[in-house]
Amino acid sequence: MTTFIIRRLIQGLIVLLVVTLLVFGVMRFLPGDPLMLYVAQNQLENISSEQMDKLKHEFGLDKPAPIQYVDWMKGVLKGDLGTSIFYHEKVATLIGERLPVTFYLGIIAFLISSIVGTTAGVICAVRRGKWLDTTVTVLANLGITTPSFWFGILLIYMFALKLGWLPVCGYTSPFENFVLSSKQVLMPVICLCLIPIASLARQARSSMLEVIRQDYIRTAWSKGLKERVIVIRHALKNSLIPVVTLLGMQVRNIFGGAVLIETVFNIPGIGRLMVQAVFGQDYQVVQAGVLVLAVVVMLSNLIVDLSYGWLDPRIRYG
Repeated sequence: MTTFIIRRLIQGLIVLLVVTLLVFGVMRFLPGDPLMLYVAQNQLENISSEQMDKLKHEFGLDKPAPIQYVDWMKGVLKGDLGTSIFYHEKVATLIGERLPVTFYLGIIAFLISSIVGTTAGVICAVRRGKWLDTTVTVLANLGITTPSFWFGILLIYMFALKLGWLPVCGYTSPFENFVLSSKQVLMPVICLCLIPIASLARQARSSMLEVIRQDYIRTAWSKGLKERVIVIRHALKNSLIPVVTLLGMQVRNIFGGAVLIETVFNIPGIGRLMVQAVFGQDYQVVQAGVLVLAVVVMLSNLIVDLSYGWLDPRIRYG
């Protein structure tokens, strides 16, 4: 087990290194000069070449690209993610302020989608061919093809503008005002849950159908065991490996989808911060944001791999 974890961590570090190289290179190839946006931001109509050189030196843009990357990686290893060109503030501070917001939305969406999607898939498999199975399957097929940002705009139009039940946008910490916070995060969480619930329902149904056809399930039925005991104790756990694999992928989808959802609902999370940073060519913020999300995905994949041994004792880690 220890050897497996160490090997996976080494592989994860290699993937993170490749991700940082790709993001660093792509940002440098974008047209435009981030300093010109910074100058316009501060309404400096006239700036001398000496002042521009000073700004380039301040943000480390006067060095060759490979040296900039090495300097940035050295800072990351020391816990320094650099300084934002657009905000003129430490990137670690910016991410530290916005990451909890994204985590709050993402964790709620992950828990709801895991429970609702898996439960719906299991019920559909047990009630195969019934009206409930047909209804949930149709809804799952619709949900998996619906763009989350488009669905969010529809929710805003219906529940915020027409009915006036929910706030249009914004975010309030649940520690400040729990009721208002719940109203504000309801529509974003629904949008983040839409595709994961549909995907999990389809996968759970397929896996469960495969398991309940096995001989040991037929034997359990022939012994007269209750349906609840057969489903929960014998069938469910053995059908969860594909579902857990998909859950690991949904972490990526949920936190990646937060980029669009936070923009639609004007939520000050890391996703919206990265969108603003991309348009403002704020290299340091984009690089740090992608690095944080890549670490989250890497750790979630590691947890998924470790959970296989618990779900199926026949699995051994070499």
